[in-house]
Amino acid sequence: MRMEGQEAEVSNETAEAIADFSDGNRGFLGALQHWLHQTPAAVPLIVLVLAIIVFGALLGGKFFSPFALTLILQQVAVVGIVAAAQSLVILTAGIDLSVGAIMVFSSVIMGQFTFHYGIPAGISVLLGLAAGTLMGTINGVLVAFMRLPPFIVTLGTWQIFLAANFLYSANETIRSQDIAAQAPILQFFGEKVKIGGAVFTYGVIAMLLLVLWLAYVLKQTAWGRYVYAVGDDPDAAELSGVRTKRVLVSVYALAGLICGLAGWVLIGRIGSISPTSGQLTNIESITAVVIGGISLFGGRGSILGTLFGALIVGVFSLGLRMVGTDPQWTYMLIGMLIISAVAIDQWIRRIAQ
Repeated sequence: MRMEGQEAEVSNETAEAIADFSDGNRGFLGALQHWLHQTPAAVPLIVLVLAIIVFGALLGGKFFSPFALTLILQQVAVVGIVAAAQSLVILTAGIDLSVGAIMVFSSVIMGQFTFHYGIPAGISVLLGLAAGTLMGTINGVLVAFMRLPPFIVTLGTWQIFLAANFLYSANETIRSQDIAAQAPILQFFGEKVKIGGAVFTYGVIAMLLLVLWLAYVLKQTAWGRYVYAVGDDPDAAELSGVRTKRVLVSVYALAGLICGLAGWVLIGRIGSISPTSGQLTNIESITAVVIGGISLFGGRGSILGTLFGALIVGVFSLGLRMVGTDPQWTYMLIGMLIISAVAIDQWIRRIAQ
């Protein structure tokens, strides 16, 4: 009887030790999950820093030079702005496949109004921004009021806007020399500012200011909280008094306006106005958003994470090119990062349940 009592005590102690260990593990995972929810930009920031360290170790001062680092910013300026627009839509649990077409069509409108209708370039820019806003509003109305799936809606409008772009422009490219001579304001965002050895363009500055402004709006305003609420649970948001349809339309309209801005920046980046430019921007913007930690299921993520995601793509592209590897390795690594980002998001959501 005494031996049985001792065995029972040992078993109880072992069970308590296992329970304590298990609780400790759950506590650690819970704390990690909570931290990742509170700071969704943490993972892409860590990946960005590690990528910079790795390429810095491989290339030394050549990679860490001010020129190389600012070149990355110049290369991702257009995609970063479009990705900011994409982020707003994905935060509402939607997706916008038409962002690239809106961007290019807006830039074409700016050029056509200036060179074919004789409208002052400044007014043409405003009309191009208005056109981008209108195209985004069309997407929003179809999604919010007609309750059509965002993927299908924007897949359709992507084709419509792209076709309208080619038909309207007659596939004509406006040359850089003509723009510089007659309407230099169209190339404004391509102008450079030198700070020491670093070279910034106004397009880079516009991207950074836009991201900071959106970060403030999403975190510090009622509209920003509504965006997250609609993405997290639209039915609950509507029951709590949020006008979900208006929020959705405003999100898509703002995304269209930002894409119009990206079209203006695109002119400055490439110098000319071409209806065939930026054909992969929609995919590149989604890539930056996903790698940046914004959940494709909506309601979670940070606009700063999107910026980090765009920079990760830029660092990998430039770093691997400087190392001298085959460009296909860039696509392979970016693809692996996308899958990893989605897997991490699913893991966080599973732990939270």
